[in-house]
Amino acid sequence: MQIYEELVARGLIAQVTDEQEIRELINNGKATFYIGFDPTADSLHVGHFMALCLMKRLQMAGNRPIALIGGGTGYIGDPSGRSDLRSMMTPETIQHNCDCFKKQMERFIEFGEGKAMMLNNADWLLKLNYVDLLREVGACFSVNNMLRAECYKQRMEKGLSFLEFNYMIMQSYDFYHMFQTVGCNMQFGGDDQWSNMLGGTELIRRKLGKDAYAMTITLLMNSEGKKMGKTANGAVWLDPAKTSPFDFYQYWRNVGDSDVLKCIRMLTFLPLDEIDAMDHWEGSQLNRAKEILAYELTKLVHGEGEAQKAEEAAKALFAGGGDTEHMPTTTLGDAQFSDGQIGVLSLLVACGLCASNGEARRLVQQGGVSVNDKKVTDAAQSYTKDDCAGMVIKKGKKVFHKVQVQA
Repeated sequence: MQIYEELVARGLIAQVTDEQEIRELINNGKATFYIGFDPTADSLHVGHFMALCLMKRLQMAGNRPIALIGGGTGYIGDPSGRSDLRSMMTPETIQHNCDCFKKQMERFIEFGEGKAMMLNNADWLLKLNYVDLLREVGACFSVNNMLRAECYKQRMEKGLSFLEFNYMIMQSYDFYHMFQTVGCNMQFGGDDQWSNMLGGTELIRRKLGKDAYAMTITLLMNSEGKKMGKTANGAVWLDPAKTSPFDFYQYWRNVGDSDVLKCIRMLTFLPLDEIDAMDHWEGSQLNRAKEILAYELTKLVHGEGEAQKAEEAAKALFAGGGDTEHMPTTTLGDAQFSDGQIGVLSLLVACGLCASNGEARRLVQQGGVSVNDKKVTDAAQSYTKDDCAGMVIKKGKKVFHKVQVQA
């Protein structure tokens, strides 16, 4: 099975501009392709994970990846999938985030001469003259067509700024520029990027009379139709300082029964015939599948040693709740106590186990919280600093959290 057919079998391909040509290019290692990453934070997260895995798969098949960091487009902000305007970042923040991205990407793709490239679109976008851009590129875009794009339609009711309206032109210009300068002939991205990607292929066709190609990746959604990669405490990050290897492992260990095999197929590098054999797993076998998923993905992001430690810690916790060495931990400061005490609802929110006091209250009322192996039944329960020192909170059956108190 060649790489294109494998991507299809894994359920990774959503849309393509020309299936025959794209199959020919990537199966024969002739694609120089790019995926863009806007530096909106100082770490990549689970939402970027599938793109990184795709880059790795395609590089292993002989194709050349370009990781395009949006140091320039980061000044604008992509409206795709947004209901509000992204906050503005300073040049210093954008550069810091770009530097952080490269360190994480090196775990997935190999950079170097004749290998993967990392480019920053600030190198050309920030040098553009506005009037020249309008004359050279703006004439190639129909405002009517742009407004029909899904990424803009969803913003029209609340208001689409002219700043964001330019994002499609900037992304299209990236493709046009790299097509000419580094031979980039293909762009990959999330399925919500389809309109922007078509803008790039059309700009190349109109300006240069040549063909370039685009393919979108299936978005990682759970069985409820929600994007995966979010917890009560926010995004699941690839940086171990923001999401520990144990928490990362636990996120995948706790995916729903109906999602686990899809995630194994789309995200791991296990052979397809091995995954196919799991298709009829059920009951306790699905728990084993979740352990396989969690281990494989933690190994990819954090290395085999951290994956082994996370797996061992998780098994020890589920067996008896006694191993706290690798348990996620929150340290409480004086400001979080009132008259030397903290309520259980505030405690759950402070530890990131619930997003709000209301959610925490419902969890307690449903019997989903235990503290030091004792079920909490009163939402008004409070704890002293001494109570909290070394406390272990259990949420549901699978989530453990340790509490410490600042000295």
